Amino acid sequence: MNLLSGLEKFGLSADGTMNIFEDEKSTTKASAGAGNKDGKEAAPEPTEADFLLEKHVRCPMCEKVFAEKSVKNGRVKRLEPDRDLRPRHAYIDTLKYSVQSCPNCGYTGLARSISELTSVQRKLIQENICDKFKPSPVEEMDSYTYDYAIERYKLALFNSIAKKGKNSEKAYICLCMSWLLRGKAEELEKAENKDQAAIDAVRKEEAAYYDQAYDGFMKAVSTEQFPMVGMDQSTVDFLLASMSYRLGKLEIASKMISSIITSPAANSRMKDKARDLKEEIINAIKTGKIGK
Repeated sequence: MNLLSGLEKFGLSADGTMNIFEDEKSTTKASAGAGNKDGKEAAPEPTEADFLLEKHVRCPMCEKVFAEKSVKNGRVKRLEPDRDLRPRHAYIDTLKYSVQSCPNCGYTGLARSISELTSVQRKLIQENICDKFKPSPVEEMDSYTYDYAIERYKLALFNSIAKKGKNSEKAYICLCMSWLLRGKAEELEKAENKDQAAIDAVRKEEAAYYDQAYDGFMKAVSTEQFPMVGMDQSTVDFLLASMSYRLGKLEIASKMISSIITSPAANSRMKDKARDLKEEIINAIKTGKIGK
């Protein structure tokens, strides 16, 4: 499976031969009620666009200013995340808006670190992205679709590979894409006329990116320093334990969970989550059944 398919329209060759995690030389919805007791109509359910604002960003590469959708963080309501820390919010999937992409030169990256470029990385981005990029018309939309968001993440991954970014960064981008594909599959499953073949295809792609993310993070923890893409060691260990559990790697999951429970650096909330996951791991070992 070519995980970077679809970027050809931008003039970027993604023929499946790129190794995402090649060895590096340097270290590296809640439902609205039907009404109240007074018989008044319930307020209309918010849309994703209600939680967005438009901000203008200056590209670190070409210096041109472009518009981006951004989440009004003060307005979103956090929900319980998935076991593997996939964030959930009411009425909006905030992951769609965590990447910034310049429509002029093609430079794309995680919003949190898009300006963090070394001189060598700038040269690599210029040669491998900007000089080859073919701008396409920017479609006006109130909010991003899953397909549009995933396309932007593919560009971010392509950029990270081109600039020889850290394994942790590439792994995190792959993880976010797998989470977005999970969200897309959930959206398709709610459709009135459900297309099971389409859902299965999305789930297959989700699994492919998840595997890449897992491999990348496993490499990163042995070569990089913490914090890693904004996460401390306990958070990364819990993430990898959860991913190991989901992938059926129960022995690895068990070892990582034990290290969190005994770690003096892990906070009580993280240890509680680790103990809960430990119980599920033990149950999975006994029954041979793994929860989602």
